[in-house]
Amino acid sequence: MANLRNARKRFTTVVIILAVLDVAAIGFLLSPLGRSRSVREAEWADARRELQLKKADAVPLRGMDKKLDLARQEIADFYKDRFPAQYSAVSSELGKVAGETGVRVSQISYDPKPAEVPNLQQVVINANLDGDYLQVVKFINALERDKMFFMVDSLTLAQEQGGMVRLQVKLETYLRTERA
Repeated sequence: MANLRNARKRFTTVVIILAVLDVAAIGFLLSPLGRSRSVREAEWADARRELQLKKADAVPLRGMDKKLDLARQEIADFYKDRFPAQYSAVSSELGKVAGETGVRVSQISYDPKPAEVPNLQQVVINANLDGDYLQVVKFINALERDKMFFMVDSLTLAQEQGGMVRLQVKLETYLRTERA
């Protein structure tokens, strides 16, 4: 019986030692040390590729504060150069373009409306244009290219007689409401 107890103790000790070795072997296989060299190199390459992609994604964001300041300045300049502060500037610009193209502008009406953009007021302009076809085309082209912002909404032929046309034109422009 003493031999049986000794054998049982030895057997239990061996089983415990083998169980500890099994746990250590499983831990080794699951740890980074247990992976093959090629698997570790592949993981390293993937991590490096991901780092390069993250760096490339971050490049456009560098200097963003300076880019935002420049954009704000360009917007302010655009407002100042393209949007007048007074109705008289709109009238004089329409008169100037009409004079340069030989078109007669009559029955002008201005309809102010609130704009969706802060510090601007939309102005819808309805007017009649009289002139020959080529002059009217030049007038519309000159308005679209003018430094002051004009947007042609619609043109309606009111009358045509011997090469002379009368158009009803609807334009939009914007006035600055805040003095810059």
